[in-house]
Amino acid sequence: MVKLPIDESRDESSQVFFVDDSLWVPISVVNGNIHILPGIPRLFTQLLDGLKPLLIPRLENPEGKGVYRMLFSTPMAESEVAGYLTKLAAEVEPNGVKVGSYPRWGRSRNSVTLVGKDKEYMESLVPQIEKGVDGVRVEREEDADESEDEANVK
Repeated sequence: MVKLPIDESRDESSQVFFVDDSLWVPISVVNGNIHILPGIPRLFTQLLDGLKPLLIPRLENPEGKGVYRMLFSTPMAESEVAGYLTKLAAEVEPNGVKVGSYPRWGRSRNSVTLVGKDKEYMESLVPQIEKGVDGVRVEREEDADESEDEANVK
């Protein structure tokens, strides 16, 4: 049995959601913004579908229109790029751009992302970021892996 976290200072109805009458499993909400769902794929999907009508009104841009994502592949470890990315994040944050870094376990390359609305500004950062992370801009995480695999075969 799992004990759901309950904050006594908040109304219980805002912390536990039963979004599907056919399921006994609730969605637990912590601090009003952290949603805990089960890891069983079928239950997760069903609960997420039921949660969607509650989440969409809270989104600033529900369709994601005008939001751009750029992906960079780097051979550097997260710890190696952390300093550069911290400085970059502080530099681009006033322009509404977010910086992310994602390890790719079992791969020789990691991913760095930019997400924002000002595509022209983000495009202007590409050469700087490629140099800063010793990487390349890619469309998919696997793209640089494929070119690296080809180079290893030759």
